Amino acid sequence: MKIAVLISGRGSNLQALIDAASQAEAGPRWPAGIVLGISNVAGAQGLQRAEAAGIPTTVINHKDFEDRETFDAAMTAAIEAAADGNGAELVCLAGFMRLLSTPFIDHWRDRLINIHPSLLPAYKGLDVHQRVLDAGEDFSGCSVHFVRPEMDTGPIILQAKVPVQPGDDADALAARVLEQEHVIYPEAVRLIADGRVSVDGELAQIDGKGKN
Repeated sequence: MKIAVLISGRGSNLQALIDAASQAEAGPRWPAGIVLGISNVAGAQGLQRAEAAGIPTTVINHKDFEDRETFDAAMTAAIEAAADGNGAELVCLAGFMRLLSTPFIDHWRDRLINIHPSLLPAYKGLDVHQRVLDAGEDFSGCSVHFVRPEMDTGPIILQAKVPVQPGDDADALAARVLEQEHVIYPEAVRLIADGRVSVDGELAQIDGKGKN
């Protein structure tokens, strides 16, 4: 399966996907290939990660567009032109810090996934780790989900639970959650690329097992 990855920053989850592809021969089959990396930030570290792996990249600066819809349309055009015009079949958000328009999300419905650093539906939005600590939670985690127009919603594909340790600050908890993000994001892509994920209404099914 051909995938495009959208980033805004350091691209650590992009790197996890790159590593999964490069290690496929030595471990479990990872039936996907990254055909394009897109960033809205010219100096994003993730672009360097992609280029080092030989992945084509492009910068589409949101500031060059008059509104969200025209920016998103430019991204769709780039994604569909990838792989010598064959286009990507799945779009992965990996630290892409722009809200997407409804037309973009609808165009890529059930072909657009995101990873969020909480156990959704809890703790949508930003500053997740500090909010988890402030609430005195025993656990946090991360979720891979199909994207819907409402922020951080959509059918959940995979989740990983992470314990909150005594003395944690937001950075320590974030680092522990990020380790699990790097595990479940490539696994979610593998399941999708293997045809093992379907969407029934707002429920993701993995081989017939619901993940709501």
